[in-house]
Amino acid sequence: MSYGDTLLFVNNIWRESKDGKSLPVVNPANGQEIGRVAHACLEDLDEAIAAAQNGFEIWKNMTPSERGKLMRKAATLIRERSHDIATCMTMEQGKPLRESTAEVSAAAEIIEWFSEEGMRIYGRLVPARSSVTLRQMVVRDPIGPVAAFTPWNFPINQLVRKLGAGLAAGCSMIVKAPEETPASPAALIKAFADAGLPPGVLGLVFGNPVQISDYLIRHPVIRKITFTGSTPVGKQLASLAGQYMKRVTMELGGHAPVIVCEDADVERAVKTSVMGKYRNAGQICICPTRFLVHRSIAKEFSAEFVRQTEQLIVGDGLHEGSQMGPLANERRVKAMAELTSDAVSRGATLLSGGSRIGSNGNFWSPTVLTDVPLNARVFNEEPFGPIAPIRSYDTLDEALIEANRLSYGLAGYAYTRSLKTADILSRKLEAGMLWINTSAVTSAEIPFGGIKDSGYGTEGGPEALEAYLNVRSVAVQND
Repeated sequence: MSYGDTLLFVNNIWRESKDGKSLPVVNPANGQEIGRVAHACLEDLDEAIAAAQNGFEIWKNMTPSERGKLMRKAATLIRERSHDIATCMTMEQGKPLRESTAEVSAAAEIIEWFSEEGMRIYGRLVPARSSVTLRQMVVRDPIGPVAAFTPWNFPINQLVRKLGAGLAAGCSMIVKAPEETPASPAALIKAFADAGLPPGVLGLVFGNPVQISDYLIRHPVIRKITFTGSTPVGKQLASLAGQYMKRVTMELGGHAPVIVCEDADVERAVKTSVMGKYRNAGQICICPTRFLVHRSIAKEFSAEFVRQTEQLIVGDGLHEGSQMGPLANERRVKAMAELTSDAVSRGATLLSGGSRIGSNGNFWSPTVLTDVPLNARVFNEEPFGPIAPIRSYDTLDEALIEANRLSYGLAGYAYTRSLKTADILSRKLEAGMLWINTSAVTSAEIPFGGIKDSGYGTEGGPEALEAYLNVRSVAVQND
């Protein structure tokens, strides 16, 4: 299929930017330009904001049932178009087609779940202390127009979590999607538009990230900010939002520890870890990134990890059989080379990979390092790529100290057969999401978010809607 160009979506109209500017979109598997994406100017942002204000007045006054019906229709359209949407995603982002297809399928499920959860935004009655005729109510209302900022690693998944909760709560939204991967989020929003979404409820812009974020966050019409991205950028945006008393949800970076205990099922630990480590070429915020393995099983674990890693088929995500695609851009390839070189220079042993593959595209060989020292950059900076650093430990306390050492607190993993150890891990490992004896399991009904420098707020479960709602108390005297 052809890729085509991606336009802005303002007041339910797909159009070029007012100044005609656009940016190239490059296929990371071969480095070739496959399309263009419209680059919004300030005039475009002003129109998008005005449309969002008008759209909010319409959307908030529709019943949850009406909103839910439209959302479910959009989910149906997404399923019908899943192959084309997934193909576009693989062309612009690089991940294997099967991963893109799964992401699109999950998006439809997330939309459906939130469409129904919108029916359960409840208030409550509170008995009055002074009079039986005084009716005290707690009510929840949509907060207002929302600015949503999403990354390139999961162009649909990271967006649909925001859209699902925001739309179900009754908010309008302006989405600033990634310029590297514009077509797949545009296809998601087109499904909503084709389902009959009122004008202005959803807007889509691309362009200069700093200019757009600064303009939207400062604007008085925007009442809520939701951002997924790096911790440094998240802190900057949260600081700016704080100056204007804007509510914020932040899903930021991570550096997920994996504690493999001496009683672990090594075969299971390796199989699920390899699957999680190299999915999307390791470009995942909840990706397992620091492997802490008990010394008694470290050699066995490392050997099996290398064996399974070297069986992976790396190639163009559109090619049948590819299990890992290219990195999203040249910057990530350079980062992998620097992290690997730094670790080896500090005493780590390179067991597998560690080099670029070919000269076309952004392919990096799946890499395994052992005996990685704590001062290696890969053990301190989020690698966001297909590098698995392994380090041994002697006691569980030692492993927990290392797991909690960094300021990140997004995700964590552990493997043990002991219920006692699992209980200790669940209480002491500092992570917003912890998976024990399993790979990451995410779904619409489960909270998704971090603690510490990995952000605050959640983009899953009933809790996700709270960030899009104002809570008010209303008292009515009836006599």
